[in-house]
Amino acid sequence: MAGRPALFLDRDGTLVHSRAYPARPHELVLYDGIAPLMREAQACGFALVVITNQAGLAHGLFTELDLAAMHEHLIRELAFHDVQLDAIYHCPHHPQGVVPELTRTCDCRKPKPGMILAAAGDLDIDLGASWMIGDRLDDVEAGASAGCRTILIDLGTEPIPDDPLRVPSYVARDTMHALHIALGGQAGTTELGYRPTSWGLSSSIV
Repeated sequence: MAGRPALFLDRDGTLVHSRAYPARPHELVLYDGIAPLMREAQACGFALVVITNQAGLAHGLFTELDLAAMHEHLIRELAFHDVQLDAIYHCPHHPQGVVPELTRTCDCRKPKPGMILAAAGDLDIDLGASWMIGDRLDDVEAGASAGCRTILIDLGTEPIPDDPLRVPSYVARDTMHALHIALGGQAGTTELGYRPTSWGLSSSIV
């Protein structure tokens, strides 16, 4: 029997406003308007799973206890809107870190698909029916490598992808747009042809 579908969601720049290495709960600020769409996805049977690189641990900028407090805050903020996360997976590693036990190349740091594959096994996820949503091409590559459809949120930071694994299924203006696409934009109710202005009009992309 096939598992259930999931929305795999990056954290910084996707669920919450992007900032450099947030270390305290109040620094995680949800984007306005995304909670009702996450609640709709939940009602449609999607598991909601956060997939996040947290190199600040390897760089010594905060601790696992700090990260746990941030994620407890995020869970509470979403629960206030009747949204329950199924899980949060984080990678603590970075090859240029300063914390010896976390300074290494690993299989979990995006663009590797390790966290998504672990979640699929733990939560009985059907990867082919799932989406990876994030604001970096590393999110796209991780999702595609795991067998998911992918949506890149355009924050104006990402170049035209030069590898097929880094070409997203769709590009979204923001997280609300991405969630609309994942919830059935193919039916014609949501703009599906959006491209970042910096990518030009190349027909070879997406």
